[in-house]
Amino acid sequence: MAFFTYIVANGRNGALYTGSTDDIVERTSQHREKVFRGFSAKYGCAVLVWYELHPTRHDAFIRERQIKEWNRVWKLELIERTNPGWRDLFNDLF
Repeated sequence: MAFFTYIVANGRNGALYTGSTDDIVERTSQHREKVFRGFSAKYGCAVLVWYELHPTRHDAFIRERQIKEWNRVWKLELIERTNPGWRDLFNDLF
């Protein structure tokens, strides 16, 4: 089983939401459909702009918590290192 840490955004340099999951396709779909009320639904964070794979749920959660502590500039740099055009990476998952 794979585990992921991910960032969804509402557009380039917009609002960012960081999370972790064991089903990135389902979780990204939930963000797109605003299934859960909260930050990502309120601010329209539905574009998958960054993710990384982890061997355990614990590793993915620790990385999520680490990134959530970062300042905004560091998060933007993380995204732009692998996704400089802020492409929606959702279709890359298939």
